[in-house]
Amino acid sequence: MSQDIRDFVPPSCGLLALGEPTHQEPAFARLRNDLFAELVEHGFRSVALETDRVAALAVDDFVREGTGTLDTVLREGFSHGFGALDGNRRLVAWMRAYNEGRAPGERLAFHGFDAPLETMSAPSPRPYLEHVAAYLRHGPAPGPDLDFAHLVGDDERWSRTEAVLDPARSVGGTADAARLRVIADDMLAALYERAPELVAATSRDAWNRARIHLTAVIGLLRYHREAARRIEEGARVTRLCVTRDMLMARNLLDIRRTEARRGPTLVFSHNLHLQRNPGTLRMGDTEVNWYGAGAVVASLEGERYTFVAGSLGRSDAIALGEPDPDTYEGGLQRRVGTWALTPATAIPDARTRTDTAPPQGYFPLDRATLDGADAVLHIAAG
Repeated sequence: MSQDIRDFVPPSCGLLALGEPTHQEPAFARLRNDLFAELVEHGFRSVALETDRVAALAVDDFVREGTGTLDTVLREGFSHGFGALDGNRRLVAWMRAYNEGRAPGERLAFHGFDAPLETMSAPSPRPYLEHVAAYLRHGPAPGPDLDFAHLVGDDERWSRTEAVLDPARSVGGTADAARLRVIADDMLAALYERAPELVAATSRDAWNRARIHLTAVIGLLRYHREAARRIEEGARVTRLCVTRDMLMARNLLDIRRTEARRGPTLVFSHNLHLQRNPGTLRMGDTEVNWYGAGAVVASLEGERYTFVAGSLGRSDAIALGEPDPDTYEGGLQRRVGTWALTPATAIPDARTRTDTAPPQGYFPLDRATLDGADAVLHIAAG
């Protein structure tokens, strides 16, 4: 066992995926911050969190350039309510302080790698389309037909929960949505065809931001289309989970291409999204199994992807008691004082703990997850 993260970062690593077994235990974010500070001293230059990629652009502007205020970017630059978490506030403030006075190439970058949606709700594509349409008006050549306002219609018809939960009320299967998908494809073609003049009139960064917005549009439209499928409910929910993680994987691969020359990236998210083995989630009476973003990225990046699974002994924050001694967490608990990292191969077979409840959001360690992990980060008590 070790508390030196460097022991678990092979020279080939480009994405170090650090998982947490629940979003509700703040100890993981605190420790993530400490580990990231250590990794920065050894060449890491970016962090990617499970939050909306488009919204996170504002956070990156703040940490790199000082644009905006800390309170504003925490409120507007995070999805899922993650901007309210103290660990994220401390991370963003530390990154801004680190970057102060440093050359642009040495500054730390902040990325989100999630799509702009929740599992059971997805917003209107309007603001993302409007951003790209405004950008394409730069330069001398005319852009594609950008008449989409009447197709989008009322934003509420997209954003209401029923649009995802009830296929009959989903916008994704309508002729308007189909036409919007064609417009988004035309925009993407125009963005690349006109790249020389657009970059000359603006900047590479502005062009890339337009591409990120358009990627969000295409992802949202795909998600709404999946929500509209009139198939067996378990299969439909599985398709939603698959689609979200596919969008996450695509974003992670894009972030890695962006950061490849600067150094490795620390990725932080729930174990379910980062593990190599299929995830399992129960929603009501439906059990969903799917490959998450980590499984996709690991299959494509190979040894450049390293996964450290998060594990928790007990927690006051989520009312999680001491694990039974014959469970995976129980075995780690006997050996760990505060927290420690250990190779996954060094953890012997044990029983999967069963003392958890759905409101805790905790997913216990199991053999399949360990077989697909490179290491485990165990926190004895939150």
